[in-house]
Amino acid sequence: MGLTDKQSRFVSEYLIDLNATQAAIRAGYSKKTAQIIGSENLSKPLVAEAISAAQAALAEKADIRKDAIVAELARIAFTDIRKAVRWGRSPVDETSKNADPNAIGIYPVSLIPSEEVDDDTAAAISEVSLTQTGVRIKMHDKKAALVDLAKMLGYVAERHEHTGPNGRPLDMTITYRKWEPPEDDGPSEP
Repeated sequence: MGLTDKQSRFVSEYLIDLNATQAAIRAGYSKKTAQIIGSENLSKPLVAEAISAAQAALAEKADIRKDAIVAELARIAFTDIRKAVRWGRSPVDETSKNADPNAIGIYPVSLIPSEEVDDDTAAAISEVSLTQTGVRIKMHDKKAALVDLAKMLGYVAERHEHTGPNGRPLDMTITYRKWEPPEDDGPSEP
């Protein structure tokens, strides 16, 4: 037995935004029961397999590989902001007639010129903008990247159950495993 027409449509709609409730509504299920139907559809093996197969096909078509995602997340997670920004004390202007010999100076902040920023650091920068008071640099969220890496590499196992058989909410459980370094089997093949 294959998927019903509505289930096939649900799979296509789910791939748009990964929102099971909205996918159920767009697939033609009732708005009143969409949340329950969406959750039920995700738990059905045939639907789950169809979603996985479609995601794999999309990833292959776009040439997106899991190792590339892990590498990009690692660039964000392990970047050092000092490779993009310089700060520290500046010397006090001793030539000024109002110079205070006991002054310690100010703490200027400046951006590293873009041609000096390495590719890994550049990948971690989310935004550079000019403000009324100066230049602003924003980095991607390191903590989120670390959490995503931990999940992708299996260091954190998550289990979410939204509703039980009676339709009532269930507790969401997150299980953390103790991290263990991988066994060293020698150099890996490229």
